[in-house]
Amino acid sequence: MRPEAVQAPQDATLAKAADENFPVAPFFLPRAWRDDLMAVYGFARLVDDIGDGDLDPGGADARHLGVPPEKAHDPLVMLDAFEADLARVFDGTPHHPLLRALQPTVRRRSLTPEPFLGLVRANRQDQLVSRYETWDELLAYCELSANPVGRLVLAITGTATPERIRRSDAVCTGLQIVEHLQDVAEDLGRDRIYLPAEDMRRFHVQEADLAAPSAGASVRALVAYEAERARELLNEGTPLVGSVPGRLKLLLAGFVAGGKAAVHAITDASYDVLPGPPRPNRLRLLREAGATLRGEG
Repeated sequence: MRPEAVQAPQDATLAKAADENFPVAPFFLPRAWRDDLMAVYGFARLVDDIGDGDLDPGGADARHLGVPPEKAHDPLVMLDAFEADLARVFDGTPHHPLLRALQPTVRRRSLTPEPFLGLVRANRQDQLVSRYETWDELLAYCELSANPVGRLVLAITGTATPERIRRSDAVCTGLQIVEHLQDVAEDLGRDRIYLPAEDMRRFHVQEADLAAPSAGASVRALVAYEAERARELLNEGTPLVGSVPGRLKLLLAGFVAGGKAAVHAITDASYDVLPGPPRPNRLRLLREAGATLRGEG
């Protein structure tokens, strides 16, 4: 196989960083941090793509993981193979290029398996659980699907403390809730709903209402309610930014600002998320970043 054929899927996965609500590894960070953050992003993006069934069953990812084409369409099979290859990151030589790229970061930063395993378990849960009854159940899912990312950022930058981890968890959960609100229609297409069922009943929203071309008043009221909850989580986590030194402050401000700007985009769309994900513009993102750095958020 030609080297470029192996590299192309890896590059395509990493290129998705540009589409996130927050900056992944901006230029102003030290090169070593950028490399390590992109290695972690590659892992997180790939495991999400596996969980969403977005990979070519006959492509290079399945071959690297040793999954035959006839089984590669099954996310659970792929996730099992991916988790086995993840174990080799900590004790051996992984097969997948993105996991091989992750191994130097794990060793350099003394990272533990737990946050990586959390992300795998979240995607496995997506195959088994498609509805959440309560807000607390959704928060427990975010503990696996989102919070490990922030904890890894703190570990890579050597800034983890119990208080910073608590604030980081609030930011990451807020970001995850915002993403769920942006992607209501896309998630429904995968037969997943991340709006708590108890809240849907409270606002008289049926599942069929989420399949409409645009949102009615009840759906908009529900989305507004959940958006405010996401905003409160982001506000709870905002003091994290002021607690860290130097250029890391800019990175974390970008995370928080990305979430808050996305909430503004949802608000500006009158909470109608069904035609497609409302996205913030660059000016709004910069304004939110500035406010966060000034401690106004």
